[in-house]
Amino acid sequence: MLQPWQTGKVIRIEDATHNTKRFWIELPEMSSFDFKPGQFVTLDLPIHEQKNKRWRSYSIASWPDGTNVIELVIVLLEGGLGTTYLFNEVSVGSELTLRGPQGVFILPQTIEKDLFFICTGTGIAPFRSMAHYIQLHNIPHRNIYLIFGCRLLCDNLYGPELRELEKKLEGFKYLPTYSREPETNTEVARGYVHRIYEDLINGSKPEANFFLCGWKNMIDDAKRNIISLGYDKKDIHQELYG
Repeated sequence: MLQPWQTGKVIRIEDATHNTKRFWIELPEMSSFDFKPGQFVTLDLPIHEQKNKRWRSYSIASWPDGTNVIELVIVLLEGGLGTTYLFNEVSVGSELTLRGPQGVFILPQTIEKDLFFICTGTGIAPFRSMAHYIQLHNIPHRNIYLIFGCRLLCDNLYGPELRELEKKLEGFKYLPTYSREPETNTEVARGYVHRIYEDLINGSKPEANFFLCGWKNMIDDAKRNIISLGYDKKDIHQELYG
């Protein structure tokens, strides 16, 4: 059942990268905005006369903390009406119409297998939420691999924060990789996400659940690769962007 639309107020905006912003939105009608890590909200933006052409959905990048404030991390899409409006017209104090939480891209009730969080770009949002939630609530788990792909080191989202989380969350590994970072930078992994999880799986094939979030091409390639490595379709969960 869909929740009713409500009005949110933008209380903070920060540049995350050259083309990505973080938006903090307060829901004044609620004392606490309750959601499950991995869920999303839908914004109704004044960009078209038809309702379904005004709606844009974004995963919640924060985690449930008992407050009525959520964070969204949004990349500016070239020619995108929704993101162009958010970047150019929205400022601190602006009101946004939204509804949620929605979605079933969430953690299993009990974590009995290794978790592979595989993402590109702002697809890291639900996994940031999930990882912090597991740590803060001391949820029993096995190994957690957050494999994050972007082009350049300057495109990295939440990098220092997730490095710190490695120290707090047992079994958690943050594994960023960069497809266009110069070879002169020998301090980082270069290439695409697929090599990272293939190297982790080859030879051991742990029991695992795979969560994929990002662009369609990455998700399609990852699903094919994971199945070819001997896993079942039911082991794969996805959230598609674009």
